[in-house]
Amino acid sequence: MGRTRIEASLDKRRAVDLADAANSVCDTMEVRLKLMERVENGEITLTHAQDELKAIKRQGKREGKLTRAQVFSRA
Repeated sequence: MGRTRIEASLDKRRAVDLADAANSVCDTMEVRLKLMERVENGEITLTHAQDELKAIKRQGKREGKLTRAQVFSRA
């Protein structure tokens, strides 16, 4: 018997969390939370934060790291 959709989703979520903890993801939750904190404090706009996140992902890919979305889709 195969996995249910819920089990598959939980496994994918766990894979993202493990990769995040192992620092093999370029756009970690910590990075994302810091960006959102800056938005909430009014330091930057949401658009600027999105642009920064894109730049972080590009740089991480150059360094051979994965994005959270890549880890999720491959799990």
